Parts: sequence; structure tokens; C-alpha cells
Amino acid sequence: MQQIIYFFIRNKNSMVFAVLFIVSILLTIQTHNYHNDKFISSANYVTGGIFKFKNSLTDYIYLGTANEKLLEENLILRKRLEKFRDIAPLPALDTIALPKFDYLSATVINNNYSKTKNQITLDKGSADELEIDMGVISSHGLVGIVSDISKNYAMVQTILNTRSRINAKLKKSNHFGTLIWNTKDPNVVQLIDIPRIAKIEKGDTIITGGRSTIFPEGILIGVVQDYHSDKDDNYYYINVKLFNDMTSLQHVYLIKNNEAAEILQLEKGVDDAD
Repeated sequence: MQQIIYFFIRNKNSMVFAVLFIVSILLTIQTHNYHNDKFISSANYVTGGIFKFKNSLTDYIYLGTANEKLLEENLILRKRLEKFRDIAPLPALDTIALPKFDYLSATVINNNYSKTKNQITLDKGSADELEIDMGVISSHGLVGIVSDISKNYAMVQTILNTRSRINAKLKKSNHFGTLIWNTKDPNVVQLIDIPRIAKIEKGDTIITGGRSTIFPEGILIGVVQDYHSDKDDNYYYINVKLFNDMTSLQHVYLIKNNEAAEILQLEKGVDDAD
């Protein structure tokens, strides 16, 4: 306590000067409109900058949480849409069936796109109800198919894989073909087996055909970039510009076909009979 008293005694002149200086500034600001406006403007600038920095920092810290919330909201919307995909208007409550497809969400923790057989790794596995042969999409379109799985992780064979064969079609004409990749460009895949009778134009949309137990019909893939056919060939070779940027995948959705087991069992019975 004695040291504090000594401090004030030693610095009394400086402290009196500081107090009088502050009082004079306040009186000047209060009695002169110009100085008052300048002070308010400067104060607003400083406090505004502080609040802006605070909000930016807060937004950055909680960015991951915000992304997860958006992912879950999108997942809920997809599930709701799926329930009404094939339901007639105003059905009776006891006639509403379970949706054919269900959706799960996951995050990409590793992504390969420069090889010939590219895969991505997801942060969820069998403990999260993921299964082999689940279709994988993003908010922009087709990604691939689950090829391997562990308790907590899953591997996805993407469409940028020479083993990939996915049923796809021209949205405008409904002509079906097979989606493959020639390894040349991670943003462009190829659609083959489209008959030459099909009318094709650059910019036409390509979607999933729905002729499998993996993907529902209508998942976006890309647009026709260019196409050609040989004189002796009855089919087009189409380059498809992907909607997805396969080099920057972050969040994906997995598609579960609730009727897949029944369909596969039925088809197995037919194959065994042959």
C-alpha cells in the first residue's frame, strides 16, 4: 500500500497533466460539432473493425460446425424428397411405403485423382451403417461406388477409375449408355454405347439411368462436351464435362437402396435357373 502512495506522490504532476489533458479533449469534443463528428466517426471505425475481426474469427472457428449442420440439413431434405418420389398425390396414410432409397453423409479424408484407378477415403464405415456397393454422390453430382469398408472407414471407387462402369443416359432423349474414363482428364469422362440414332447436342445433360440397384435415376453427372463416331460404328463416343470438381471433394452422400437385397436375390435365382 505504501508503494502505491509513493507512486502517486512521485508522479502527481504527470497525472494531473494527463487528467487535465483528457478533460480538455472531452470539452473540445462536446462543444465543437466538427470535433464531435470526427470523434464519433473514428470511434465507429475502430469498434466496427474490432467487431468485424471478432465475427470473422468466430465464423472461421465454427466453419466446420456450420458445414456439418448444412450437410445434415441437406441429408434430411434428400430423405424427405425420396419419400415422395414415387408417391401419387395425396395418398392415404396407410398406403405410404418406406422410401426405396435412403441417404447417409460422410466426409472425404483422402482423395486420389491422378492415377488410373482412383479412390477416395471416407471418415465413416460399417459402424455407421455403410455398406459395399453403396452409391456415392455430392451436392453437384455423381462421385462413385463404395468398394471396400472397415469399421470406421470406407474406400470409394470413383468415376475416375478404369474399372468404373456406370449406367448413364441422355436426359433429353433417354438413350442409355455406359460411363467410363479414359484417364486423360479428371474433369472429363466418357459415355459409350449411345446409338447413332440418338439426337445429341453440345451442352446436353447426362444423368444416371437408374438401371441398377446402386443409383436412382436422375443423378446429375455432367454435360456433353463433344462427341463423334467412326463410319463403321453404330454408336457415339461422347466426352462428358463433369459437374463435380473431382479434385476438391469434401462432403458426400451415400445412397442405400432398401430394395437391393430383394432385387439381387431375385436376379440370382434367375441366373441359377439358367
